[in-house]
Amino acid sequence: MTLNKKQETLCDQNQWDFSNLSALFLNCTLKPNPKESHTKTLIEVSRQIMEKNSVATEVLRPADYDIAPGVYPDMTKHGFEKDDWPEIQQKVMDANILVIGSPIWLGEKSSICTKVIERLYGYSGNLNEEGQYAYYGRVGGCLITGNEDGIKHCSMSILYGLQHLGYVVPPQADAGWIGEAGPGPSYGDEGEDGPVGFDNEFTQRNTTFITWNLMHMAYMLDQADGIPAYGNQRSEWDAGCRFDHPNPEHR
Repeated sequence: MTLNKKQETLCDQNQWDFSNLSALFLNCTLKPNPKESHTKTLIEVSRQIMEKNSVATEVLRPADYDIAPGVYPDMTKHGFEKDDWPEIQQKVMDANILVIGSPIWLGEKSSICTKVIERLYGYSGNLNEEGQYAYYGRVGGCLITGNEDGIKHCSMSILYGLQHLGYVVPPQADAGWIGEAGPGPSYGDEGEDGPVGFDNEFTQRNTTFITWNLMHMAYMLDQADGIPAYGNQRSEWDAGCRFDHPNPEHR
């Protein structure tokens, strides 16, 4: 999909330098590559906006990987012969922005999406150099597609999980598209008047909002070197509540 005129204009008139940022999209479709994914088609709108604003992006499908179930960083240390998650986890940690995309099945996010969040959770007990939880200083959002109600329900679950792990969730950090209830075309399928959903103002507007809000928040955190390490350091709490300020100049 190409961006619409409004989306192109916003990119052309942008005055911020996002070139220091990177974003990882995890498309939690049940379909492995190279099968077509409607969630991928919506992700592509957000990805194109970021790319046009010099954000480095990567899109992965967890369905292409052998990801063991569990809540530990490496499940080969807990009884599984193979686990590809550590490779994905490294990409997560290298990215300023994480966007989780999921289809809706039975009113819920996909089973793969649930597994991804569980595995993200398995790393959340690690600490950064400031003694904060590992995901501090990163931003997260979600994109949802389907043929049934559930965009807000799925977003609620995903965004709660991300913020609980330590991600910053900016305003209006979710967007999605659902077609008419029941069997029918999904986002990006060819319809009588062209690809379905591409002209849906609600979806295009909200996808634009989430993308810009993610970039703005990631930019602010990057400029500020993350969230100030005061009052939120697990390392200080574990050390017996010694709340000595880490940097007297920032009092």
